[in-house]
Amino acid sequence: MIEIVKKLYKYNFWEGRAIDCGFIRSSYLNKIQKYIGNDLIKVLVGQRRTGKSYILRQIIQELINQGINAKNIFYLNKELVDFDDIKTYRDLSKLVELYKKELKVRGKIFIFLDEVQEIDGWEKVVNSFSQDYKNKYELFITGSNSKLLSGELASYLSGRYISFEIMPFSFGEYCHYFSLSLSKESYLSYIKIGGLPELYKLHDEETRTNYVTSLQNTILFKDIVQRYNIKDTYLLETVFKFLIDNIGKLFSINTVVGYFNSHKIKTNFETISNYIEYLSQTFLIHGVERFDIKGKNILSRGKKYYVNDLSFKNYLSSSFDYGAGNILENCIYLYYRSLGYTLYVGTIGSKEIDFIIEKGKEKKYIQVAYALSDEKVIKREFGNLEEINDNYEKIVVSLDDFSLGNKEGISHIRVWELF
Repeated sequence: MIEIVKKLYKYNFWEGRAIDCGFIRSSYLNKIQKYIGNDLIKVLVGQRRTGKSYILRQIIQELINQGINAKNIFYLNKELVDFDDIKTYRDLSKLVELYKKELKVRGKIFIFLDEVQEIDGWEKVVNSFSQDYKNKYELFITGSNSKLLSGELASYLSGRYISFEIMPFSFGEYCHYFSLSLSKESYLSYIKIGGLPELYKLHDEETRTNYVTSLQNTILFKDIVQRYNIKDTYLLETVFKFLIDNIGKLFSINTVVGYFNSHKIKTNFETISNYIEYLSQTFLIHGVERFDIKGKNILSRGKKYYVNDLSFKNYLSSSFDYGAGNILENCIYLYYRSLGYTLYVGTIGSKEIDFIIEKGKEKKYIQVAYALSDEKVIKREFGNLEEINDNYEKIVVSLDDFSLGNKEGISHIRVWELF
């Protein structure tokens, strides 16, 4: 254990080492900083490789800038091989005690635990630190499994936490990173690459494909197969590829089962339902329920699914029909999700509204069209929104060069103008 304490020196900032903070993600930092200084456990969740570790280091840098002694900041990243021996909450508790003794730490300690789900029983030590009335701790933890760090989080931490979902780079962040203007051209390049930060350092298609494939395999096998002891790994991967080939399309679990059985891949409702749930828990895909606008209720049959980053679609999809409109829908979904909206697919009679978005008392209806190519398309996209008889904002979003402005109370916005 003493040897592991020595390894901590390599990754902590106790001796004035420079901190690699990467691209500063101000929108997340601003949200999190509002809660620094209180007893709530700050939880950062999201898909692997979306930048949670960098944001932790950015918070650490901010604390040091504010005058916090670096020795009062404990950082442990469980993805590092050096810390493979920290397997349980008891190991972690001993390590923190040894760190305090070794550095003779006095006063409040800020504890940062990266990929905390890799520590068995992590919630016990996190709860213990957060409730310790003799020693003052403030905790920041990250994880890549939403069931572990969302559905189960409330029972684990008894309401003493605040959660932040960290998503891939938005279009605005992409433009800032590359010093680009907000334009149609830059938006198309963003769609082509995706929002995973590491991809921006890779400069050829083969290397990017290998990176995305490796990331997919890490998530599928480490976060799903090992956790749930799945035997049919081929089917799990095939389900994921089916979903990314069909983003933005409405279907039910029975549809997926029927598709696989027709292709001589035997499966059943329970298996497919579980696999899709596991993929959702790791943030790889997001299911969107249907909402009957007139009946004001959620419809139980059928969902649409969107991928957490378009790089999975761009580099892993086997589909030759990319469905430009569906890809744009995916982008719009991710944008509003990143802003904290809840999204539904709307139905009104036989017509569909691409998205109903809600946050608090705010509500908007959104139609997404890759191009308003002729009067028929314009009539369809605007006409669907005209069927809704309330006063909430209604928007048509497209990638057209022109803007129709406001048409019968419905705004036409070119997608890059959302930012």
